[in-house]
Amino acid sequence: MHAQTPVQIAWVTRDLDATEAALTSLLGAKKWIRMPDVHFAPHTCTHRGAPADFVAHISLSYAGDTQLELIQPVSGISLYSEFVEQSGPGLHHVCVSAPDPDAFDAMCDDAERTGAPVLTRGTMPGGMQFAYVSAPDSGVPYLEIAYVPPEIQAFFDYVKQEQQ
Repeated sequence: MHAQTPVQIAWVTRDLDATEAALTSLLGAKKWIRMPDVHFAPHTCTHRGAPADFVAHISLSYAGDTQLELIQPVSGISLYSEFVEQSGPGLHHVCVSAPDPDAFDAMCDDAERTGAPVLTRGTMPGGMQFAYVSAPDSGVPYLEIAYVPPEIQAFFDYVKQEQQ
């Protein structure tokens, strides 16, 4: 896998309000954009090799150029619900971005080949692709690989400019 710059740091929480407040204070995030009840559907997402069906509340902000993501599991079995049940709330993953869908596939294949299995993989509305690979030896439970198409990037840029 080629060297990648992390573009996002993500936490899983039981309480978006409390985590937003803590990270606003600690990291200087000014505004959070919430996306309630994001559905990861069986026809677009797999978890541990089987069709996935889970819901999470998502909140986004920025600290400088780094996106901050908060995830609160709502229903269904996911890496998020497993994590919060096993470890409690906390740092969940760091995300790196693939420049295009082919690079995304290659990065996932490289991860598998080097012993970091893809545990959850899917495509969101708008075409954003994501995969979580196991990365416990890195000190972070998971690494997320994402391909962010231009339309989704425009939304992220909007969230970022709201911080200024």
